[in-house]
Amino acid sequence: MIAQNIDLARESAIGPQGLSDAALEQVLARSESALDWLRARHADGGLRLLHLPAERSDIAAVQAAAERLATGATDIVFLGTGGSSLGGQTLAQLAGYAVPGVGALRVGPRIHFMDNLDPLSFGLLLARLPLATSRFISISKSGGTGETLMQTAAALTVCKANNIPIADVFLGLSEPAKPGKRNGLRALLEPEGVAFLDHDTGVGGRFSALTNVGLLPAAILGLDIVALREGAATALAPVLAKEKAAQVPAALGAALSIALAEEKGKTISAVMAYADRLEKFAKWYVQLWAESLGKNGKGTTPIGALGPVDQHSQLQLFIAGPRDKLFTVITSAVAGKGPAIDPELAKRCGEPDFGGRTIGDLVAAQGRATAETLAKNGCPVRTFHLASIDERSLGELMMHFMLETIIAAHLLGVDAFDQPAVEEGKVLAKQYLAGKA
Repeated sequence: MIAQNIDLARESAIGPQGLSDAALEQVLARSESALDWLRARHADGGLRLLHLPAERSDIAAVQAAAERLATGATDIVFLGTGGSSLGGQTLAQLAGYAVPGVGALRVGPRIHFMDNLDPLSFGLLLARLPLATSRFISISKSGGTGETLMQTAAALTVCKANNIPIADVFLGLSEPAKPGKRNGLRALLEPEGVAFLDHDTGVGGRFSALTNVGLLPAAILGLDIVALREGAATALAPVLAKEKAAQVPAALGAALSIALAEEKGKTISAVMAYADRLEKFAKWYVQLWAESLGKNGKGTTPIGALGPVDQHSQLQLFIAGPRDKLFTVITSAVAGKGPAIDPELAKRCGEPDFGGRTIGDLVAAQGRATAETLAKNGCPVRTFHLASIDERSLGELMMHFMLETIIAAHLLGVDAFDQPAVEEGKVLAKQYLAGKA
């Protein structure tokens, strides 16, 4: 469903700012051990993420929860931050969530991802929600995420004050209780009779989009959650088939990024997607890459952009600014799609070539032009092209980037799955709140 091309990132295509074949081959050779590690973890079950594409046993529970929550609901509120939210938002955009001009017009419950803790936003939401027909889904893998606990407690307080039956309108999603370890989310909700879905204990938040964390909002919105996993299986297949690194798209992408950082000092990774329905994907990618790789003084800095709109805000810097970036331009088959432009109106606005063309024709041309303009100005570019933006292609794209991130971490010699700096900040914030620091 997706095709990756790195030709415009090569030295032979764009000159001295591009990657030499020798450097790419050297890093690809280093990537082989990462692929061996992935295959070993698939075989011994040590990395649950690798078994999700084939998993089906949890689908019925997700679909049942989705049906229960959506029945009679006008509003469904997801409480969770970071990896507990961004994967779900990325999938939800396929159904129109947060798509400008479309999200508010979709049929069915209104969806709200309250992923940032802001007193004004959350207070206004609770004041205006029709509580009797609203549902709340609280998500925290550990059950101890401060933002999620505070939002959940606030929502509980408001619902209790309005005599809303808590067990009917709340759902929790967290790890099963562990002996000797407090799970704050379960402590809040289980005494109220609230049901829980178990968060997969072997999958961290930023890698959880293909677990019930991401699949639940997707199912509520009527998406084909099995197709999402089938797409993910496509990205994983060349790894399990023991293809050489150069033939594994995720390994090729990781090698390109790390080799450009090492050989050419390209320490910024800019992803620019030409589709509204991939805007949240870029935000999801930024967390995945940054939190997985930024350790021990290593890593490259991810930034997200949306085309064509960011041609008017970021492209000037991209083309004429510092030569410290690798660009990933993502396009889809939109040529010939969307409203067509009347030839007389095209002439009237001074753009006769718009006549008879569709909006999709212009977007397709802009995506191609951006990649080629960057390359002509000596900026390394890789491109992805999606045959369509649907469940299979998005599942494949997300799994590609999860695998690419893990392989890049191996190349850098860091642990892709921890986040010690983030945990330090969480502890300090709680100390400030308690007046202990």
